[in-house]
Amino acid sequence: MTDARTKAAIETVIRLESARLIAGLAHYTRDVGLAEDLAQDAVVAALEQWPADGVPRNPGAWLMTVAKRRAIDEFRRSAELQKKYAQIGRALEAEGAASVTPDLDKALGGDIDDDMLRLIFTACHPVLSVQARVALTLRLLGGLTTVEIARAYLVPESTIAQRIVRAKRTLAQANVPFEVPGGPERAARLASVLEVIYLIFNEGYSATAGDDWMRPALCAEAVRLGRVLAQLAPTEPEVHGLVALLEIQASRIPARTNDAGEPVLLLDQDRRRWDRLLINRGLAALDKAASLDGERGPYVLQAAIAACHTQAFRPEETDWPRIVALYNVLAEVMPSPVVELNRAVAIGMAYGPDAGLGVVDQLAAEPALQDYHLLPSVRGDLLRKLGRHAEAQAEFERAATLTRNERERELSARRARDAAAYARGVTP
Repeated sequence: MTDARTKAAIETVIRLESARLIAGLAHYTRDVGLAEDLAQDAVVAALEQWPADGVPRNPGAWLMTVAKRRAIDEFRRSAELQKKYAQIGRALEAEGAASVTPDLDKALGGDIDDDMLRLIFTACHPVLSVQARVALTLRLLGGLTTVEIARAYLVPESTIAQRIVRAKRTLAQANVPFEVPGGPERAARLASVLEVIYLIFNEGYSATAGDDWMRPALCAEAVRLGRVLAQLAPTEPEVHGLVALLEIQASRIPARTNDAGEPVLLLDQDRRRWDRLLINRGLAALDKAASLDGERGPYVLQAAIAACHTQAFRPEETDWPRIVALYNVLAEVMPSPVVELNRAVAIGMAYGPDAGLGVVDQLAAEPALQDYHLLPSVRGDLLRKLGRHAEAQAEFERAATLTRNERERELSARRARDAAAYARGVTP
């Protein structure tokens, strides 16, 4: 086997099986940090042996067997962990660990789904900061390297590495159990899991900083994580709601930039470029969420709003009154100045820019929106529609100074120049 083919096989295994491998190891060791270290040791062993011996028929099972053997060696060296060693040893004997060709499910103990769910809930434990949860989730569940995560979030690799190390240490010091909690704690932890996946998607969909308007790879990771979670928690309507939202939003990615990489706003997008497969998947997930018991939560509601846009083949066919109604419910379920700002946009589209501007002006004093670039951007757009071009120019200029994303800054600056031209009576 050539080096290139070996490398490709290893990368495939890591991307597809790393989370399952770590989950299975964490089930035995009850230590997420140790589980990841053991998984990495197994990968190193593969890099040493596969070029000469060839990639095994079931590489995931091979990695699991090697990692478990390393776990036994690790516990043998630690006298105080003899009990854990004995437990793992008995489990290995029961599974016939000498073989490297059994099905992966058997190699992981037969409860892949349970272990994956435990890993997701552990990586997103509230004892960690949101930044740490995101980094750890992308590392353990997304299979991304620290370099890839650092590049995505435009921070030094050392910063991401430190976050991951501290996160694993925090989990160990807090003695966080490797389990899916029950009752009210499960609901709270599920909200944290969904928030992390949502944050990952949003950073990819509208990058907060840097030269790129979007980072599609992050969107793809978030969608994949959402799909995994939906398989592991099939009776949770908010999980399917999140998947629906991400699928529908991701469908617009091909139309969100022009050939020069410049941003294209929603109402200006060529809807023929929207990915119909992703839309259909999103609508199916939304139907699944609606079929389950429980009240509509924030992700189901946001998915329903996104679905309204998919049902309009032209922007002018959008059912804006329905979107306003959905935002009214969302504002009750999840009160937020950002939700109110989005509601103002919908009101402006449904009932005229004056009505929308009235809502926006009420938000001007909100502390959370003082440095939020979309507030002046929305206000500028409403003023532009009202023919108040000089005021719109000032708002777009302010929006350009607030954003840290270069593409978004250029967009706001261009809109400011267009408004200035209209103010002088010149069509840009």
